[in-house]
Amino acid sequence: MFWTRLLSGAVLIIIAAVSFFGGTPVLPLVLFFISVVGYRELIKALGVTTEEEGKRGFSAPEIVGYVGITVYYLLVLAVDFCLLENETLYFLACIIGVFLAELFVYVLTFPKYHAEQIAFSVFAYLYAPVMLSFIHFTRMLENGVYLVWLVLICSWGCDTCAYCVGKLIGKKKIFPVLSPKKSLEGCVGGVIGTAVIGVVYGWIVMAHSAGNLCMIALICALGAVISMVGDLAASAIKRNKGIKDYGKLIPGHGGIMDRFDSVIVTAPLVYFLSVILFQ
Repeated sequence: MFWTRLLSGAVLIIIAAVSFFGGTPVLPLVLFFISVVGYRELIKALGVTTEEEGKRGFSAPEIVGYVGITVYYLLVLAVDFCLLENETLYFLACIIGVFLAELFVYVLTFPKYHAEQIAFSVFAYLYAPVMLSFIHFTRMLENGVYLVWLVLICSWGCDTCAYCVGKLIGKKKIFPVLSPKKSLEGCVGGVIGTAVIGVVYGWIVMAHSAGNLCMIALICALGAVISMVGDLAASAIKRNKGIKDYGKLIPGHGGIMDRFDSVIVTAPLVYFLSVILFQ
């Protein structure tokens, strides 16, 4: 299992490197694929799909979500190729449009779908596809080709540091029901370790000024905290629904939502902090 996880992790890093350095249209297309799969895994876990007794099916709320994801990433590409201006308006219209379309489905098909299915579908759309798109928005910033790596440092770096510190000195369990293996020492070690990795990364590839390194450390420390929240939130959903993994796409890791749960919530934070501190 260890070597399977290690090999899968190496492949993911290679895909990330190709996507980050490739930029448009490579990164939006990769994010589109991840978003579709992640959305599918999440709504399946939340009971929005019509799968019964092993038979594949697509519910109307789910189809609206797929259409919304497609339109959203087409807008991303259109903005990148300078086909649209005032992109914020278009993205907001797309998000509101998906919400209204889900309401139409709910009303027109009533009582086929329950209110929670509609709410879960909108939630899944915002949670995976929309929040993941901030990886691309970070990449498109000035020095974004370097800043975008902070998303992975905050999420996967924190996960690694927290695991190692927890294994070595972890004693005080802070989430005994939700995540019995997580310790206070591991969480603190994850935050500090992520900040250190960020500073080293910043020193090597970005800038040697103390001010910039302090801002990178701040982004990574806050990002590490948020990444743990994202990881725990995804775990809470699995425990609520009685499932072990969201999927089986990534050997040794599970599904997209199992591997990208922390990345999803970290991406917007890194984007906004990068805009505030560096732009």
